[in-house]
Amino acid sequence: MGIKPSDFGSPAHRIASLLERAHRRGSPIALSLLATLAVHVRAPAQQPGPPAGAPEHRPALLQPGDVVRLRIWREPDLSGDFPVDEAGVVVFPKIGPRRVTRQSPDMLENQLVRAYREYLRNPSIDVVLLRRINVLGAVRNPNVYSVDPTTTLAEVLAMAGGATAEGNAEKIEVYRDGRKVPLEFNPRTRIGDTPIRSGDHIYVPQRSWLLRNSGIATLISTSVTLFIALFIR
Repeated sequence: MGIKPSDFGSPAHRIASLLERAHRRGSPIALSLLATLAVHVRAPAQQPGPPAGAPEHRPALLQPGDVVRLRIWREPDLSGDFPVDEAGVVVFPKIGPRRVTRQSPDMLENQLVRAYREYLRNPSIDVVLLRRINVLGAVRNPNVYSVDPTTTLAEVLAMAGGATAEGNAEKIEVYRDGRKVPLEFNPRTRIGDTPIRSGDHIYVPQRSWLLRNSGIATLISTSVTLFIALFIR
């Protein structure tokens, strides 16, 4: 089975040409080998994709009520935590007010580098977004906490000392302006992957009375059972 120069095209074209020639010559071995080779050439290798169900982490955007943690290398007087007001504006040292809403920390960092170049030589700047969240309910240290959006709900509860013995950390509730916000999440969910905003309340409810007083409930149940047994006799 000779090979001509015209056979040197694409791999699929060459194999198709050789298959046709082998079929005409009636060579079963050549047909079998070429058919196997054709399967490997025609089937492109599949690239591994992301794991099924893997969460897509999007960059958190600044909102009113957030805090911008600014760190400028060797400039402690210009560094600090600066709140975002209701208009979405932050007042920074030297450069004054800047509208920051709907920007990611990286976008704001680039903007501040350009602004501070008027006063500093090659400024090294780091920007971190913080959400101010109220943690209330059955926790040991209820308070307002400034958390990075990459922080998980379990870590936020740990900042508040964790749930008390009466608290039910598996039934976390979120309230905004006095209304419950319907959310589906688990303790490993990142704050940035939820609609939680600065000013929201994370509330840890108490467990039911029966769960909190299992000993008393067991005693009552035993007493009732004994009473019924004696009454029936």
